[in-house]
Amino acid sequence: MTDNLGFGREKRRQGNLDILSGKVTFRDEFRRMLDSVVQNGHSFEECKQVLRDNIKLDSGFKEFYAWCKANDIPVILVSGGMTPTIRAVLSNLLGEEEASQIEVISNDVDSHADGTWSIKFRHPSSGYGHDKSQAILPYRQLENPPTLFFFGDGVSDMSAAKHADLLFVKVKDYEESDLSVYCRNHGIKHVLFSDFSQALPIVQSIVKGEKTVDQVLESGRA
Repeated sequence: MTDNLGFGREKRRQGNLDILSGKVTFRDEFRRMLDSVVQNGHSFEECKQVLRDNIKLDSGFKEFYAWCKANDIPVILVSGGMTPTIRAVLSNLLGEEEASQIEVISNDVDSHADGTWSIKFRHPSSGYGHDKSQAILPYRQLENPPTLFFFGDGVSDMSAAKHADLLFVKVKDYEESDLSVYCRNHGIKHVLFSDFSQALPIVQSIVKGEKTVDQVLESGRA
């Protein structure tokens, strides 16, 4: 949305680098990105439609999701975006019934009387806007905590990075991503993957007890 409807890729990219360096918070910079879309006159309904028309599922995700569902492994979408846009995209990609079964933990949107809109952060007092660690940490407090797999790719995932048992960082052709740079700078072990068809065998091997999380982390990539 920011690249095509807002102030463009160059400013968006610089914003991500500023977040990564700690110059600005994700909350403030992401709000600035979305505000640029509003300032260019795009309604929220138009933005939802643009996302529905253009976002595609990552390769291998349907098979990954089907295996998790068949094995009673919850798949929860924890996003720095906004729930209405995410629901619109999921419904388009998976169908209404299937999409409705996926739990979404995200931000919301405020619609204003003049037709404009703004993001409504889940955790407005946090510099992350949506502190994704708060979606993960309750599982740590369970009597028998599950193995937590987390899949991320960018600066919106920094708050969750150190709290997963196994963090998968999505990259293209094993090149750096903002999240992989963040993890390396903060000593957070992670596994690189380029699509879910690579991640699935690893998750399966851990669930079946064939490998441990530590063994997988030693390799560093899917």
